[in-house]
Amino acid sequence: MNKFNTRRLIFRLIMIISLIVVAYFIIPVSVPIILAGVSAFFLEPIVNFFKRRWKMSRKVAVAFIYIVSVILISIICYFTITQLMSQIILISKQAPYYISKLSEMWLSMQENISKYTEDFPPEVSTSLQNTTMDFIKKIEESFLNIFNYTKVTAFFSEIPRLFISLLVYMIALFLFMLDLPKLKQITYKYLKPSTANKLKIVLNRLKGAIFGYMKAHLLVSFIIGGVTLIGLLLIQPKYAITMTIIIWLIDVIPFLGSIIILAPWGLYYLLVGNISIAVKLFILAAILLIIRRVVEPKLMGEHIGLSTLPTLIAMFIGLQLFGVIGLLAGPFVIIFFIALKETGIIKLNFKI
Repeated sequence: MNKFNTRRLIFRLIMIISLIVVAYFIIPVSVPIILAGVSAFFLEPIVNFFKRRWKMSRKVAVAFIYIVSVILISIICYFTITQLMSQIILISKQAPYYISKLSEMWLSMQENISKYTEDFPPEVSTSLQNTTMDFIKKIEESFLNIFNYTKVTAFFSEIPRLFISLLVYMIALFLFMLDLPKLKQITYKYLKPSTANKLKIVLNRLKGAIFGYMKAHLLVSFIIGGVTLIGLLLIQPKYAITMTIIIWLIDVIPFLGSIIILAPWGLYYLLVGNISIAVKLFILAAILLIIRRVVEPKLMGEHIGLSTLPTLIAMFIGLQLFGVIGLLAGPFVIIFFIALKETGIIKLNFKI
């Protein structure tokens, strides 16, 4: 009996290690397919709603939702890739001009420092000038590193590969949406009834949380859009509507945010010498950032089923540990843990 248990344990360990190794090599190259499966799973309630509400067949409902998804993805790709990236290329080409303007500005500042510190001891005056020059060099190096033309063109050379991944994602999404009920049945065949019920509870909890997250994020984006429109009407009325639409579309994407538009825009006006507009744009960017950091945790907590404090803590710790991905995933980790506890998979019945 002991030998049998030992062999069984060794077999399980080998299977677990094998799965980890396979996952390590397979998952990175299967991201579009995995995302397609996850997307299909969370679009399933919408498919079922259309089937019930308008008496559609599954194929018709899937086709309708798929076409709408393709249109939305196409619009987002258009604004984020063609419009935004063309501006980045333009800035990267004009980087030397901006650098020279920045150098002139800092040299003028250095002259002012020399004039204001002429009564200081020579050591103090020299130290201030050297610190200023070091700061100028660091800014120039950072600017060239970010807007390096070679790096930007290298990024664009990756676009064909990204396009292929997007194409695979869209095809896989459609196929997953069609066959999802069959895939669920196949999965549940290999599970005990009790395990299947627990899995359904956990998945439904996560599904509700993700829909709540999307709703909350959309509400925050509308608030950001309204504040952006008012701010730009006061700062730059000529471009207010166009830039508000672009900023809103970019802000809907969690990984980017409005600051990716306003910061370079403000930097441009700073370099060309229009300090007033640059400062106003930086202030608007700061206001939008504060709104997102204050309002977002509250709305997230209300819509995903957590109170504000745990949501804020989860987002902050996730951001510190794993960056932007941790910021997004933090609340869902807590919800997943709570769902496991509710189903009895994790038991914490203890007292200290």
